[in-house]
Amino acid sequence: MSILISKSTRLIVQGITGRDGSFHTQKMIDYGTNIVGGTSPGKGGTSVLGVPVFNTVYDAVEKTEANTSVIFVPARLAADAIMEAADAGIKLIVCISEGMPTLDAIKAYRYSQQKGSVLIGPNCPGLMSPDECLVGILPAQIFKKGNIGVISRSGTLTYEVVYQLTANGMGQSSAVGMGGDPVVGLYFCELLQMFQDDPETEGIVMIGEIGGNAEELAAEYIKNI
Repeated sequence: MSILISKSTRLIVQGITGRDGSFHTQKMIDYGTNIVGGTSPGKGGTSVLGVPVFNTVYDAVEKTEANTSVIFVPARLAADAIMEAADAGIKLIVCISEGMPTLDAIKAYRYSQQKGSVLIGPNCPGLMSPDECLVGILPAQIFKKGNIGVISRSGTLTYEVVYQLTANGMGQSSAVGMGGDPVVGLYFCELLQMFQDDPETEGIVMIGEIGGNAEELAAEYIKNI
């Protein structure tokens, strides 16, 4: 069983007309992700790779019933993109954008919480549920469906660990790249609980990174569950 995303995910791509947005849209489509729309102000009514483009997230949600968004916009616009998605009723927001100012991240994270949205990122590679759905920039070819949950602050180490798991016959239930910025959305403790509650996840790999006390807090959390 997957966490957060599945075949029922209805995804929009904020920044779909940009270089990175269109490139990774194709990768996600190739994997089978249900991309129902994209946004790019001023380009509503056009399409990218057969995906309809809307001027705003609100328009996209109204027309497509999207429930998830992935953000490929410049760092200076990322906070507004997160808050726009939350305001439009998107329940899961995945922000790939790198270099987002910390104060912007604090504001956007708090706003998404108030709106009842779940945020992953910023500065993250996204998440994957093998044979179900890919949201982000993770390399699909290294994943295999199985019962190991993966949580990581590091994008590159996510790829390395998943590759080694797959090579040794251990598939993954879901893998989540949280991002390594000082302020991000879902973190170790929340994700550990999600995997703990998933009946098909039998083991968890947790990958930390230098800086902060997130790993220590996670260790304390694990002791108490």
